[in-house]
Order: sequence, then C-alpha cells, then structure tokens
Amino acid sequence: MTRWIGAVAVVALGVVGCQQEQKPAIATRAELKTLSGSTVEFIPKDGQHPYCMLFTVSEKGIIRQLTMTRENRSIKCEPGKRIYNSSFRIPVEEGPVRAYIFFSDQRIQAGSVAQQLYDLRDKQRVTAMDFRLPGSVSVEMLQFTPKAGGEPVTGAVVGTTDIAEGSTQAEEADVEEPGQQPAPPNEAAQPKPPPHGGGSGTTTATDAAH
Repeated sequence: MTRWIGAVAVVALGVVGCQQEQKPAIATRAELKTLSGSTVEFIPKDGQHPYCMLFTVSEKGIIRQLTMTRENRSIKCEPGKRIYNSSFRIPVEEGPVRAYIFFSDQRIQAGSVAQQLYDLRDKQRVTAMDFRLPGSVSVEMLQFTPKAGGEPVTGAVVGTTDIAEGSTQAEEADVEEPGQQPAPPNEAAQPKPPPHGGGSGTTTATDAAH
C-alpha cells in the first residue's frame, strides 16, 4: 500500500513538473530589434494603446527620454512600425539599460512621467500602478546591453537636451521633432525645448549633463 502511494506521488510530481515547464511565455507589448552592438529599434505589437513614450534607465542610473518632441507629450505609435520612426544608439559606457515604453489612450505630458520615473529609478521593475497618470496606461519593460561595434548610420539625427533646474516647459507645437535628454537631476527639474532638426534615422543618446 505504501509502495502504491509512493508511485502515485511520483507520477503527480512529474505531471506538475511538466505543467511548469510548459508555461507560456508572458506576452510582450513591444519588440526590441537589435541593429548593431549598440543600436536598437522598438516596435509596438498589435493591441496596444495608440500613443506612447520611451525612456531608458541605465545601469549607472542615467535616465533618458528618447521620444522627445516640441510639445513634450506622448507620440503616435503604430503596431509593426518602429517608435519615433527612428533607431536609437545606446551609449556603451553607460552599461545595460532597461527601456520603459508607456502606452496610453491619450497624449500625456512626458515631464510628469520623467519625474516619477526618476523617483523610481532604483526600482528594478515598474508597472503602470506605480505612476499617477491620466486615462488608461500600460508599461512595457525591455532590457538591452549595448556593445561596441557596428557601422554608424548615415543621416543620423543627433541631439541632446538637459532637464535642468530653472528651465521652462517646451513650447506647444503640432510638429513632433526628434530630440534626446537625460532625466532630471533633481525633483524641481523641468525640460528645455529640444534642438531643431528634421528627418528620421538614428538618434544618438549623448549625455549633456556635464
């Protein structure tokens, strides 16, 4: 009897183990596509909210807003098309990054998201529940480790904007213009207007906080 019970227990454990091994992977809301050792694209998948904004948090604690526009709000993001119609070159010297994509059902101000993300910069993973944002918002986190190598992309749009104390909000405009900025160095930080530039290509993350 004892032997029969033991055999049943072994079979039951085997079934549980198989079920655990066959757990489906958690569906992601976006795809990270590597173009070179340090250059990537972010492509939303079907079923996401129509607007998004993209930030990276580096291993060294540097936070960058990659989807910078004059009005500094969420941009239109279409499934299957790269965010910002651009690729992004991540600085190798900053180490691995966590890329956070905020999908929303309405355009939201990036300054509020940047400040809250700065406050949560030491948290390994954040969700939409960690933020105070209007409407319906979902957050996707993707990880990437930049490596040296890869040919530079011609026609690149290069720009950086500090978020520094005492600066003013970007002027409202209908034109979405590329730019880049590290996160605020303090709680009172506000973004400056981004530099002028046009076209799509590769945006290089450059630290202008010096």
